[in-house]
Amino acid sequence: MLRIIDANANRLGESLRLLEDIARFLLDDAHLSQQFREIRHDLAQNISPLSIKLLTKRNSEQDIGVNTEAARWQDLSTLASANAKRIEEALRVMEELAKLPKLSQQLDSSKFKRARFAVYTLEQKLLSKILRRDKLNQLAGLYVILDTQALGDRDEIEVASQVIQGGAKIIQFRDKQSNKVKGLATAQKLKQLCSESNVLFIVNDHLDLALAADADGLHIGQSDLPLPAARQNLAIDKIIGYSASTLTQARKAEAEGADYIAVGSVFPSTSKQNAAVVGLEILRQIKQAVSLPIVAIGGINEGNIDQVVATGVDSVAVISAILNKEDIKKATQQLIAKIAKEDNR
Repeated sequence: MLRIIDANANRLGESLRLLEDIARFLLDDAHLSQQFREIRHDLAQNISPLSIKLLTKRNSEQDIGVNTEAARWQDLSTLASANAKRIEEALRVMEELAKLPKLSQQLDSSKFKRARFAVYTLEQKLLSKILRRDKLNQLAGLYVILDTQALGDRDEIEVASQVIQGGAKIIQFRDKQSNKVKGLATAQKLKQLCSESNVLFIVNDHLDLALAADADGLHIGQSDLPLPAARQNLAIDKIIGYSASTLTQARKAEAEGADYIAVGSVFPSTSKQNAAVVGLEILRQIKQAVSLPIVAIGGINEGNIDQVVATGVDSVAVISAILNKEDIKKATQQLIAKIAKEDNR
């Protein structure tokens, strides 16, 4: 029986440390890492009364499981998920054994149970972060917003194709005038095009369209669905962007689970004429104050995009600077070239 406890105690320590390090070194999530660390330390204290007996009974050389072939992981998410399951199974074994009369005086079964339920929640948080990480890595460079009002009579799919040919890696679909039937049909076509081109596809405002079209993410603003509610309804691998014009709003968005923050309007905007202008200094302050990727938006064009990129933002969102041009592909290429030039300075 002590050998079972020893084996499961080792599984707990090893796998908890792995998930702790993933959160710390790969995801840069200090809070999540700390939560795994606290569970690891609490469990070590719970098991410590038996530590000498466990070491005495350990017999690794005779363990028939030593030569079992190790699993091969396809990616970080399967590695993390497998180790979370390993922790949960080991905790259940320890919980049940601790109920036996011979062990109940030395081990607290309830602590193993509490830890098991805590790990269920932490597993979800960790995998959510991992699964969204690849999408967030694409959140760089030019972010093109396909606004149906700005498009006029032009076809959304044709314009999106030209934008993609020009090198853009992020497209947001913003439709504030069509009915949901038409909007969904367009969103589904855009999703297919973006998926085939390895381009991130974001839906603006409409959670239902984002869900139905299986978009990579949703972008919402101050007057839209509250961020926690949006997060609760989206799959854990989908990203959420949030609009902010002040440092307070940006910090609140970060605390509530946004994956990136769109800050603007940086300059006076022809797309949103009543939008408050925040300027470059507020943009710079928000970039320095929060750890999330920052997308600059509002009035950005070929004449001022270099100033925006110089603030250190991760991406630059444009509407008119692309959609008002006759040659969409060329306009996209020119803006991307300006971003690259500034980034290389």
